[in-house]
Amino acid sequence: MSSTAVQIPGYVAGTWEIDPVHSDVSFSVRHMMVSKVRGRFTTFSGEIVTSENITDSTVNATIAADSIDTGQEQRDTHIRSNDFFDVENHPQWTFRSTGARAKGDDLVVDGELTIKGVTRPVSLALELNGFGPDAYGGYRAGFSASTTIDRNDFGVDIKLPMDGGGVVVGDKVQINLEIEGVLRQG
Repeated sequence: MSSTAVQIPGYVAGTWEIDPVHSDVSFSVRHMMVSKVRGRFTTFSGEIVTSENITDSTVNATIAADSIDTGQEQRDTHIRSNDFFDVENHPQWTFRSTGARAKGDDLVVDGELTIKGVTRPVSLALELNGFGPDAYGGYRAGFSASTTIDRNDFGVDIKLPMDGGGVVVGDKVQINLEIEGVLRQG
């Protein structure tokens, strides 16, 4: 992967601002042992720095924890409470990459995710979707990434047992990112 520009058409080394209008930060978690609830965060920002060698690239991002949207306001209010996210005391989550690496033909971004003041290592499976000019004279890049975390590892450890066994909210949370970056000019 050292000759990245040859392997990825349009690849440009540079600094990219995450475009929140054309990006999505979402999750899914098992609900009542039978289905999954999906949600997203509507307020986030970040910077991606792509290097000549893609494995030297970095990512820093912030998510506003209170911007959760599961499509059901009563549930969102409960999730914002100290039972779950405690947004009053922990309004922001952060991700800071610590490295990128090839895993066979795939890419992985390793980093530190902080939720509720608890920082844990996470690895994101990364897909480079493309690089190219936009309609406004700029240059854009698209990235998809995903990981699964255990919410208990981050202090989101509420237990809501169900009669007859099982729990209302599962421990494993699937995180999916669809990120579009705009190349910083100058």
